[in-house]
Amino acid sequence: MKKCVVIYNPNSGKLTNRNDVKKIYKILENYDYETEIIYTEYKGHAKEITQKLKDVDLLLCAGGDGTLNEVISGNIERHKPILLGHIPLGSVNDVAHMYGMSSNTINNIAMILNGNIKNIDVCLINNNPFVYVACIGAFVDISYSTPRKLKEKYGKLAYIIYGIQQLKQNLQFYNIKYTVDGTKYEGKYSFIFITNSNRVGGVNNIYDDVKLDDNKFEVLMCDIKNKFDIIKAIHYLKRREMNDIPGFTYFKTDNIKIEFDEIPPSWCIDGDELKHDTKEFKIEINKDNNMLIPIKNIDKLFEQK
Repeated sequence: MKKCVVIYNPNSGKLTNRNDVKKIYKILENYDYETEIIYTEYKGHAKEITQKLKDVDLLLCAGGDGTLNEVISGNIERHKPILLGHIPLGSVNDVAHMYGMSSNTINNIAMILNGNIKNIDVCLINNNPFVYVACIGAFVDISYSTPRKLKEKYGKLAYIIYGIQQLKQNLQFYNIKYTVDGTKYEGKYSFIFITNSNRVGGVNNIYDDVKLDDNKFEVLMCDIKNKFDIIKAIHYLKRREMNDIPGFTYFKTDNIKIEFDEIPPSWCIDGDELKHDTKEFKIEINKDNNMLIPIKNIDKLFEQK
């Protein structure tokens, strides 16, 4: 039999009872996998487990987007990366929804096992991997600053509750210089989003031309000046192309260097905080990860058949 390891983050979501766990073992056995489930115990544990695994044919990440980030980060650092799959158990699950998964864990596993192996673009910011988003600006800390007790009690609604509480924040502007494909630019922006996804923060189809294997990521810089401008931007997003929204600078690239005039706050990457002590950031692409992707959205998300 082949060997499958499931890295399960019990803080991202709960397998409700022993029968659910038994079903996971059973369905993987039906696909000729001997299975081991390893529970994470602290932040960064999934990355450590991934780095140390031996003789594994398939590694399934059972958790949220942050847990997936840890697994992919560990996989990149392996001498021989493992084939991955993602079982969504978190609150938002942007990546899994983009892949076409639902809230049914057993169905999701079946979709993965019946999926296709795809090489995915993984972005690196100063060599720190992120799967789908790195962003900086007001309110982006909501994903990792929302109290866990609030998330456990209200689920996705917790982010909205906490976000309303944070509306008193003032927007901060960043003077930056950036280089894209050898050309230098500069400007003053309040938000920066670097993404490789058509879904961010639970909002679908932000971009309609995203491909996960095209060696490109999307960059969006905004000079939003006040909170009312945020509402206007959301209104425009529903009716205009990204390039046609006032105050938005949007492009696709495979590398960008960004320099702030002073050390900025933490970045948010895949819903977690990236602390740093630098003004300069280099974003590029890594191609070391292969994943089993459900066939549901493959034609939409990938260029290569």
